[in-house]
Amino acid sequence: MIELRQFSDSDSLATGAARRFLGALESRSPRPHPFTVALSGGRIATPFYDALVAQTGGRRALWENVEFFFTDERWVPLDHPDSNFQLARERLFEPLEIPLVRCHALAGGPDREFAAAQAQAELLARTPRSVQGQPILDLVILGMGEDGHVASLFPEASAEVVESRKVYLPVEGPKPPPERLTLTYAVLAEAREVWVLINGSGKEAALQESLCENGRTPLARVIRSRERTQLFTAVPVETGGDGRSQFRSPESGIRT
Repeated sequence: MIELRQFSDSDSLATGAARRFLGALESRSPRPHPFTVALSGGRIATPFYDALVAQTGGRRALWENVEFFFTDERWVPLDHPDSNFQLARERLFEPLEIPLVRCHALAGGPDREFAAAQAQAELLARTPRSVQGQPILDLVILGMGEDGHVASLFPEASAEVVESRKVYLPVEGPKPPPERLTLTYAVLAEAREVWVLINGSGKEAALQESLCENGRTPLARVIRSRERTQLFTAVPVETGGDGRSQFRSPESGIRT
């Protein structure tokens, strides 16, 4: 099932997604292991982080026992402007005074293979595992590119990437900087919740194809692998006619 939540612009999308994120933190049940979240970069990340900080206000206790990971990262220094970790640190972790020991950067070590193995060990140590041995993240927040890519999973990837059972994988992206690390499809399939925040021009065709039963985009592959995926979009999309269960959210004032 796809839950489709449509918004008029990127600011209302960020506000709506932040509201639901904080609601999820408020309603979580007490448990010994942390609430684990994987964050993405992209254009929507900045307004989304800003909305989370603004809506948190004095409720800093909501962020206790939350641990942050990343869906993907460019192979650059952690303080580089292109780093997803650097953006999250500046706009989310530092404003909310979240200890960096709970913010697991996806980089470091002598090479990407080492970093991927290290990140895999950290994630597996903090999450339960599926019957397939994959970590079960509580929430994964993705963006989507103009070509339908999510995390650093790009169209026409090799079978080695598509079928990998690893947790993190070194990959090459089509845009600089090309060297990256990414969560695999296998991990995204096992997450309790996957939210995809989609805004920006030029994404209409990729989003529409991703909603089709036989869509070929990376996002379509993620949707097919899961029982339920939530899409938050400021990009216009036609619904219905392809046999999927979809609805527009109360935020848009319309249901289908």
